Amino acid sequence: MTDLPDKTPAPTILVGVDFGLPHFDAELEELGLLAETAGLKPVARLTCKRRAPDAALFVGSGKADEIKLLAQQLGAAEVLFDQSLSPAQQRNLERHLELPVNDRTLLILEIFAQRARSHEGKLQVELARLQYLSTRLVRRWSHLERQTGGAGVRGGPGEKQIELDRRMINESIKRTKERLVKVKRQRQTQRRQRERREAFNISLVGYTNAGKSTLFNALVKARAYAADQLFATLDTTTRQLYLADAAGPSGSAGRSVSLSDTVGFIRDLPHGLIDAFQATLQEAVDADLLLHVVDAANPNYPEQIAEVQRVLAEIGAADIPQVLVFNKLDALDEERRPVQLEDTYDLDGVATPRIFASARKGLGLQALRQLLARRASEAGREFPERVEALSAENHPSDS
Repeated sequence: MTDLPDKTPAPTILVGVDFGLPHFDAELEELGLLAETAGLKPVARLTCKRRAPDAALFVGSGKADEIKLLAQQLGAAEVLFDQSLSPAQQRNLERHLELPVNDRTLLILEIFAQRARSHEGKLQVELARLQYLSTRLVRRWSHLERQTGGAGVRGGPGEKQIELDRRMINESIKRTKERLVKVKRQRQTQRRQRERREAFNISLVGYTNAGKSTLFNALVKARAYAADQLFATLDTTTRQLYLADAAGPSGSAGRSVSLSDTVGFIRDLPHGLIDAFQATLQEAVDADLLLHVVDAANPNYPEQIAEVQRVLAEIGAADIPQVLVFNKLDALDEERRPVQLEDTYDLDGVATPRIFASARKGLGLQALRQLLARRASEAGREFPERVEALSAENHPSDS
């Protein structure tokens, strides 16, 4: 992305190409939110239709000329595409437009780089960025000439600069992967400790900005960072959540469950990020139950649910039981509010429990706690030793 002083957002033109796919965002709303999250300032949005990408300029020479004219008129400093560009297309567009050109993939990587706070998160972002840069090396720096040979070598070509860059990036990728392996081992040790306690593990998943961190804070009284923006949280946070035993007799002992908040998903999430964040997303893979948080006020929530399901399948978590939490109930218009706050939703042909809630207002949280208590109780009946261990842990003898 273009480096500009703080508090000076780069004027940016957003470009989207409709190839007839069902998820095309004609208003480029999500790309605009991503751009603002990264510190850019969208000044124009331009879309067009094509049957297939132009091999050289992605949008074709006519549309490229239109973008160039618009950029000159508005004083744009950057052009941002909603789709991924090949290195050759990016290079050709930059030459044609005489402006920096970036795509959705790099934009998401930039946001992740800005937001990562933990050591693990920073390593994961660095790996994804390196993997992305390694693909940009292909015919990207054709202007670089071959170096001369080393000292004492007479004549003969040396190593191309692009070969040096590729080798250095590959070595950096190898080192970063090795460091991530160590972090992953530490996470596995933590998970084994939870398994020894036979805790019931719940992971929050969902589309970015659905309100996962706000719900997490409301349930466990934590202070995880939460904001009305995309990718507000990148690092996994795990806390213990105490649940009263709603399924048992009045006054019976409750239990604690392990609740984890994970990174949000998004359409066209770069595959490099999915691979790089495998350690973080492992919390979802190892969960006993997934709390799938949905932004009920977003009219595109069915597409967002489908995208989350796709990513869950990709990381091997498709078969884990789910509970849908349709969040932001308070943001729904009166006529759109449901009559019943608890029902079922057809999720890939499976009738899945659904609860309407507002994490910000505290609406529906009691019903959610009761549902989670029932699920934990059912798991306890399957594994009686789990209940005994957890009850002893939460209610030790006074003696």
